[in-house]
Amino acid sequence: MYSVLIIGAGASGLVSAIILARRGKRVAILEKNSKIGKKLLATGNGRCNITNRKITLDRFHSKNHKFIERVLDRYSYNSIEKFFNSIGLLLTEEKDGKVFPMSLQALSVVELLEYECKRLGVDIFCNSRVESIKKFKNRYRVEFNSSSLESKNLIIATGNISAPQLGGVDDGLEFAKSFGHSIITPYPSLVQLTSTMANLKRLSGVKIYSRVTLKLKNRIIEKRGDILFTNYGISGLAILDISRFVVEELKYKKETILTIDLMPHLSKDRLRDILNRRDRPLEITLKGLINKKIINFILDSKVDNIIRNIKSFKFIVDGTRGFKGAEVATGGVDTREVNPKSLESKKHKGLYFTGELLDVDGDRGGFNLHFAWVSGLRVGKTI
Repeated sequence: MYSVLIIGAGASGLVSAIILARRGKRVAILEKNSKIGKKLLATGNGRCNITNRKITLDRFHSKNHKFIERVLDRYSYNSIEKFFNSIGLLLTEEKDGKVFPMSLQALSVVELLEYECKRLGVDIFCNSRVESIKKFKNRYRVEFNSSSLESKNLIIATGNISAPQLGGVDDGLEFAKSFGHSIITPYPSLVQLTSTMANLKRLSGVKIYSRVTLKLKNRIIEKRGDILFTNYGISGLAILDISRFVVEELKYKKETILTIDLMPHLSKDRLRDILNRRDRPLEITLKGLINKKIINFILDSKVDNIIRNIKSFKFIVDGTRGFKGAEVATGGVDTREVNPKSLESKKHKGLYFTGELLDVDGDRGGFNLHFAWVSGLRVGKTI
């Protein structure tokens, strides 16, 4: 019988397996995909944004924020760097504190994690979709592929429902529910937004650095970065960053409005001075400032209206591209029912939850993976 069974060979599952095996535990991982780390391979556009140098609590979200603080306590960037150095992976820092493998390949992260698991004797069973979990007095029986394994300790590290094309499923949520745990309904986050605005296709393909603002009842959310107009709506880094808050709004409204400053580097007065020049036609002046597709979209306005469209472009959002387009999902196992120091269920001894399966999500920039690594480290050191 194994000391620990782990369902899911993703970020948190692999780390917990390594730490447990280093401590002499006999560990097995059940992975439904044909290979391990499928989501990891796609992160950071194939480069794997492992973590972030600037880990602060405000970059994480949950219905129970105190839980995040207690999980991350004493697990800084240095903890993650130390772990990856221990498996032979060196890290490099880029813009905004984002940290990547020095190889700049997600594949090297997965391969080194896999090598370390095998070196330590961790058994990995791929193509193994768990069918059911049964609990007896002091052990768990996991049934899969007409087989079963038993252990006193079970880690559910399946992730959440985001990116189903990469293996995102709700299996872990269903398992948690079967053990009486409450689930915070998941929603897509870090996701593209949709719109039914007229003539939107005229802007398709335009990419521009902008300031995007969402006015909420009690606060204003503002993000800067590239935006990309598409046939279905809008995407880009600034949109992914603000999408979590848009999704919250769309739970209660049919649509919401983003205000986009297409020229955040120019004040309204400076823009007015430029557009009021008399030595050349307005259309020619605009060509020196902004993408031609946007010019065609707004040129039928007078100068004041043009300035308003450029500095306060109203973009109506009516939805998202769903979990398929989402990098992460909000929601998950209610953290009030999980011990933050061990990540053990408060309802069942020997049952643990890690990573995105929990009601914790982070901002873009390595924060979601940071939480996954930390949860794997914490479970591995406490079982």
